[in-house]
Amino acid sequence: MASGGSAKGYALVGVVVVVVLATTGVWNPFPKIWSWINQSDPIAEGVATWQTPIGGSPRSVTISGGAVVVEYRTSVEAYGITAGVRLWKSDADWAGVAGGDSDAVVVVGRLLTKGYEVLDPATGAVRRRDTQATAVWTYADAVLDLRCPKAGECELSAWEPRGSKPMWTIGTPGIGFVLDAANPDLPDTQPLSSSQIDSRAAGPRRLPNLVGLPGDGKIDVIDTAQGRVVQTRTPARDQRVAVVGSRVLTVTGEARDGTCYYGVVAHDPPNGRPVWQRDGLNLRTADNGSSCKQERDPAGGDEVVLGVDPVGRRELISAHDGRVLWRGEQGQDVLAVDDQYALVRTEDKRTLVARSFGRGKVAWRRGITADTQAALTPYAAVVAQRKPARVIALSPRTGGVLTEARTDAKVFAVGPGGLILVAGRDMAYLPFGSSPAQ
Repeated sequence: MASGGSAKGYALVGVVVVVVLATTGVWNPFPKIWSWINQSDPIAEGVATWQTPIGGSPRSVTISGGAVVVEYRTSVEAYGITAGVRLWKSDADWAGVAGGDSDAVVVVGRLLTKGYEVLDPATGAVRRRDTQATAVWTYADAVLDLRCPKAGECELSAWEPRGSKPMWTIGTPGIGFVLDAANPDLPDTQPLSSSQIDSRAAGPRRLPNLVGLPGDGKIDVIDTAQGRVVQTRTPARDQRVAVVGSRVLTVTGEARDGTCYYGVVAHDPPNGRPVWQRDGLNLRTADNGSSCKQERDPAGGDEVVLGVDPVGRRELISAHDGRVLWRGEQGQDVLAVDDQYALVRTEDKRTLVARSFGRGKVAWRRGITADTQAALTPYAAVVAQRKPARVIALSPRTGGVLTEARTDAKVFAVGPGGLILVAGRDMAYLPFGSSPAQ
């Protein structure tokens, strides 16, 4: 008993000595101890060029202008793409990235506060400041902002990403105060979702030919080249309107005989004449059931929409002219689509097929696992699987491997030179051309 008590006494004395030395600054082992405890596992060992801790769970990550812009709930940070060193940090409740490499900007603002700031992605310096806008949309070639000085009286302006004067400003009556912050939802298409690949990984898209602004039960259709309202649509209770490319799609879902009967009509503003229509085409804007209440935009990308024909087969349709770009067999699923390619999983879930709309045929095939997820971006087709955990970036045109890593991290952004993965509070950059994992 005595020896045991002595050991405890020596241990207590040792702890006291260490605490005294640490508090007096003579010797402090605790930072190294905590650093060792908190040391992160490599996200993509042997493939990532850098990995760095970040300030929390990100809302979004965008590669832009030599920087990696990370948006959190109450702040935004930028990291250098070359070494992952933090460049700057700014307090903000929302953020969006506009422009490309040479004219990229970061737009930030506060909730319940009018206005926004346009920041340089490399330095965080303020390039332009607005004090009146309530909503902002960021694109690869433009920034749109909306200000409503009075209820029912609003103005929409279009800016070049680094411009100091608007390209155009138009009045948009009847919108009210229903739109705010960064990139509020508009009636267009929604990307196919994936738990392992962020829906915004492709970065900002180009400003479409037409934009629909909803409000007061109506949708104002804006011609973005000319800066004018070309049509105002008032959907009925059983209808949903989506502005896709250069067309305005009206989806009707009629409840009858315990099921839903769908139809789609595409109009060409400003003349308002129907360009094409299809009875029985379900764009999956409503959940299955007898109510037929349409609460979602159609899935798709750019000017391509995903539908289901009356016998349950998937179809990809050109919104411009109504052509069927692809019709699947039973059991086939579309995992990703844009205006150039579609990634389709075969019925046995063992093969991923890339179809080229331009060539009208299969571009490439690749073996996959049943849990594979996929996304299309301008720079790569991204494939993620869980068992075994792996992320692969492929050339959309040829299917060639751009980079590959054994990892279960989530893909948050894809840029011209590589992709960003996030796991917990760590972020890593995988450049294209890195050695594939074996």
